[in-house]
Amino acid sequence: MAFIKNIPGSESDEYLVNKYRAAGDMAILGSLYNRYMDLVYGVCLKYFKNAEQAQDGVIHIFEELVTKLKKYEVQNFKSWLYQLAKNHCLMKLRKIKGVVVSLDENIMHLAENNHHNDAIEKEWQFTLMEECMERLQENQREVVELFYLKEKCYKEIAEIKKLDTNKVRSFIQNGRRNLKLCMEEGQKLNINK
Repeated sequence: MAFIKNIPGSESDEYLVNKYRAAGDMAILGSLYNRYMDLVYGVCLKYFKNAEQAQDGVIHIFEELVTKLKKYEVQNFKSWLYQLAKNHCLMKLRKIKGVVVSLDENIMHLAENNHHNDAIEKEWQFTLMEECMERLQENQREVVELFYLKEKCYKEIAEIKKLDTNKVRSFIQNGRRNLKLCMEEGQKLNINK
């Protein structure tokens, strides 16, 4: 299952990531993605339990890479891509199943079988959460993502980000508060439409 033909050579992942970030060349990104496409497909198949959905997931994750790889500092591409694929699958399943999705019970709660939370409302809530995450200060967003989405503890985040654990705690608390305020404001605007 070839996505884009490989670029000749045995460049490291790190080299290709940096080259893609600098040039934005899709052939470079395609070559890098080809190395791990089977891994991504395996992750998608594990979660979706359906070959067609897994193949769609592989394509959607590549599309996410186009922007996310430019946005985030990536130390280990393979493990970062694995986490990206896992998060993609979990978010898709959450949207399909209508399960509780929250960074915090006070931020967002999508209850099953609630007539106010139909499919359109749920999609809007996910979009709002993504937009609000993007509005956070970079240090808050990165720490919130590590803590809530990648389930890292304070100590692990402190080591990854080279921060004091008190600073990590502060970024999480402030990020969570700012995310909650942004989502509440977005919900008020939606109600007033």
